Amino acid sequence: MTDPDLAAMAAGHAEDPAASLSLPARAYVEPRWFDVDQQAIVRRTWQWWCHGERLREAGQYVAGDVAGMPVVVTRAADGTLRGFYNVCRHRAHELVAGRGRARTMVCPYHAWTYDLTGRLVAARHTNDLVDFDLGDQSLVPVELEEFAGFVFVNLDPDAPSLARQSGDLAAEIGRWAPDVERLTFAHRLTYDIASNWKNVVDNFLECYHCHVAHKDFVSLVDMDTYRVTTHGIYSSHMAKAGTSANSAYDVAGATVTDHAVWWLWPNTCLLRYPGRGNMMVLQIIPVGPDRTLETYDLFLETAEPTAAELDTIRYLDEVLQVEDIAIVESVQRGMRTPAFQQGRIVADRTGSGLSEHALHHFHGLVIDAYRRGTATQ
Repeated sequence: MTDPDLAAMAAGHAEDPAASLSLPARAYVEPRWFDVDQQAIVRRTWQWWCHGERLREAGQYVAGDVAGMPVVVTRAADGTLRGFYNVCRHRAHELVAGRGRARTMVCPYHAWTYDLTGRLVAARHTNDLVDFDLGDQSLVPVELEEFAGFVFVNLDPDAPSLARQSGDLAAEIGRWAPDVERLTFAHRLTYDIASNWKNVVDNFLECYHCHVAHKDFVSLVDMDTYRVTTHGIYSSHMAKAGTSANSAYDVAGATVTDHAVWWLWPNTCLLRYPGRGNMMVLQIIPVGPDRTLETYDLFLETAEPTAAELDTIRYLDEVLQVEDIAIVESVQRGMRTPAFQQGRIVADRTGSGLSEHALHHFHGLVIDAYRRGTATQ
């Protein structure tokens, strides 16, 4: 990325969202900018890994990847949570997949064996090797943090802690969702979307489109109370909701009567919808310039959803997500045409749900990350 490239990417972005343009279309469609996203953003930021319940007990592990980099998080017998590249030091084979419980991780290629502290404890047929020491072959660590009931990882060894970067976010979550650590996994929804990941985030961060595209949603949420507040690396989206009959889903007997949503830079969204105690984690996973994976993990009071919660899941899966995916895929197609380069940010001074200032905030963080990426090249 050259300085002229960066200047063109930041052109039109003003400090005042009401005077600002969106990111240029090239940021969403050109493969080289997707590569910059992976290097300068995803691999340098805190990525949601799992709910803390998956790693509470000694021997548990959860494997996955961050921007194509295989990672595993373990809870060893000493009780310490650790993260590593999920890569054998012998010939780079991945050690484990998914999640499970074990005393050791045995590479399925040549059976090199690591304990859950990352230490190599056995390597077949290595007695005659020159200058070979098991102690020199430990797994390569990655940064991790337990935060607000969840586990996050970061591939940047110099990253400031998530707690320090995110200011009051943990306190906000604790205030609006004090039961988050007691909730349990109940359901996952997955989506493969033909759109750039930044379009998906953009759409999530504004409800200017909600009255037009989400008729059921605006019957669930009191849009007059909807307020959006931006902070350093997150934004909060709050409204009263679920206090009366609506066309989205049944809220009879709801103990949660707020729509409380947090977006955490760059691609994690935490949502608490009307109903019983709940927390949903939406992870927006960049896969290609015009392809994004989404996972919706639902954490509820019980592992088996109630009939009302099944109705909520149906609404999310069959209505709200269908509407949003159609939107972002249409936007992606439009951005590939010569008809669109940049658009105006629609913002108001009250921080209402109709304002796009949180989208502008996201774009500012993207541009800052691009600048840092240029400075380190």
